[in-house]
This record gives sequence, structure tokens and C-alpha cells, in this order.
Amino acid sequence: MILVNTDYISGKELEMLGIVKGSTIQSKNMVRDFTQGLKTMVGGELGAYNEMMNEARALATKRMVAEAELMNADAIVNIRYASSAIVQGAAEVIAYGTAVKFRN
Repeated sequence: MILVNTDYISGKELEMLGIVKGSTIQSKNMVRDFTQGLKTMVGGELGAYNEMMNEARALATKRMVAEAELMNADAIVNIRYASSAIVQGAAEVIAYGTAVKFRN
């Protein structure tokens, strides 16, 4: 499966199959949440949240690809990610794009 954030794949003619998406809601445990809250007082990167978001993007991408595979897609173009806070310490991540089939 080819994944790109452009609306084309060089050298390929594409047949659009439809929108595909994958999402997840992730959170850290309360101890990690507390320690990350303390970190905001002194500044710096919030490593546990960075790790959480990376895991969430990977899982959302995996779910998006699975949906595209059900459509027999060869690739997903114009991939985008969005995130939003659900509650303190938890975030939803969605990956979406257009599933395509190669014509040539």
C-alpha cells in the first residue's frame, strides 16, 4: 500500500475509490499524567504525551489502511491527520485520505 500526502502518484493514473479513515482515542495513566503536569511548570518537551501521540497516529494510520484494503485499493492519496482533546490527558487522532486504484 502506497501512502502519500499529495493528490497524485507520479507515473500512475488513479481511479478514486472513496474516502477512508482510521481513528483512535489514547490516554496516559494517571501517574504519567501527573508527572507531565508537573513538567509544564518548568517547561520542555512532554515526552510521554509525544509518545502517546506517535502511537495514536500509527494506530489511526493502520486502521485507515485496513479500510482501504477492504476496498482493494492500491494506495491512499491526500492523507491528513487531525487531533483533538477529548478530556484532560486523552486525545483523539484521525487519519483520513482517498483510497485509489491504479489504472495502468
